[in-house]
Amino acid sequence: MMNTLARDAYARADAPARNPRATEYELFARMTRALSMAWSHREQNFAGLVSALHDNGKMWRTLAVDVADIGNELPSPLRAQLFYLYEFTTDHSRKVLDGTASAEVLVDINTAVMRGLRGQGGEP
Repeated sequence: MMNTLARDAYARADAPARNPRATEYELFARMTRALSMAWSHREQNFAGLVSALHDNGKMWRTLAVDVADIGNELPSPLRAQLFYLYEFTTDHSRKVLDGTASAEVLVDINTAVMRGLRGQGGEP
């Protein structure tokens, strides 16, 4: 999903230039909207919820690989926090699928990361 977003952003000649944070923010915003919508329609469309959880998990896995890379220039404590959030979202997504947890927590986490990307909430 991150590669698709990046490709789409760079493919259009008339697209405004985006910095990496803006691209990451847009990806989190898309995932968060999809997850929130899927959660609210879970009774009518469980497959939609499964798909949204899968896409959100894929985004977090990609982020985890990136922050685990030794060449990542983010501060080590922030990298560790983001990796922890990946682990938490993976575990929590399983609980959402088995009906023992709410996807709202995942929406809240993504929203906190978005605030951090916008510089409005410090670290996620």
